[in-house]
Amino acid sequence: MRKSSCTVIAALAVWALSAAGAEAAVLRVPDLPGEVTATECIQDGGVIIISADGDGTGSFTTLCRGGIHDGQTVT
Repeated sequence: MRKSSCTVIAALAVWALSAAGAEAAVLRVPDLPGEVTATECIQDGGVIIISADGDGTGSFTTLCRGGIHDGQTVT
């Protein structure tokens, strides 16, 4: 009987953790990468990060870090 109750408790714990992870993932959906202007990034609490791409072509990646637009490409 003891083994059976431990199995039930473990199953409930896994279910609860899975449900919490799914809920957290749903809450982050609006934060998917997109494009924002530099003004939007700064006004909403972000900082613009410019990094050189390592392929030697002289191209750069510009991202917003922090604020509401975290991780979005700055145009």
